[in-house]
Amino acid sequence: MDIAHFKENLFKIKETFFFDKNEYLREKTSNTLKVIQVIHEAEILLKGSHKDDKYFLYGTLGNLYSIIGQPKKAFNSLTYCLNYSVEDRNITRQIVTLIRLGEALKYDTHHKEALLKFNEALNLCITNKIDAYIDFALQHKGKCLMELSLLKEAEECFLEALHLRELKEDFSLINSTKQALNFLYKLQQESSIDDLDVQG
Repeated sequence: MDIAHFKENLFKIKETFFFDKNEYLREKTSNTLKVIQVIHEAEILLKGSHKDDKYFLYGTLGNLYSIIGQPKKAFNSLTYCLNYSVEDRNITRQIVTLIRLGEALKYDTHHKEALLKFNEALNLCITNKIDAYIDFALQHKGKCLMELSLLKEAEECFLEALHLRELKEDFSLINSTKQALNFLYKLQQESSIDDLDVQG
């Protein structure tokens, strides 16, 4: 197994990923065993990898561990990525890793710490004029706020992310944000019905 074959296997398992409507659209897999197999392949490749490949593999592991519900392992892998990107002074990689770290923290129910990571990623984007990841940071921040029932703040993040994604003309990203907005509007509706029940 080399890194090229690993990337092919990684691409294939992405077909099993979905957003779980029972858990605030958290990313899950319909085939945990396949994901565990790819995790095992990544761990083997790590042993003889050079620095750039290690960053990629640890980043991938961080994402996959979150998806199969092992956020603490995800956090450990992503901490390596963050340290590496800071040492390398690679702002783009720092931004990507901070967003992934935020997700791992959210999956581990540390929502406030997750929000700090998303905000740090947004600040780095704005300060360094790296616009390509602002929509991602906003989307993940919005989902985190949604889990905290801060629905108005979440809506603001999603609407801003949607605007940026429409400018990008990336339809898969646009659909992802529209899905998040529709889910949020459903929550808002349920919340207003609950309020009426309490008043009644």
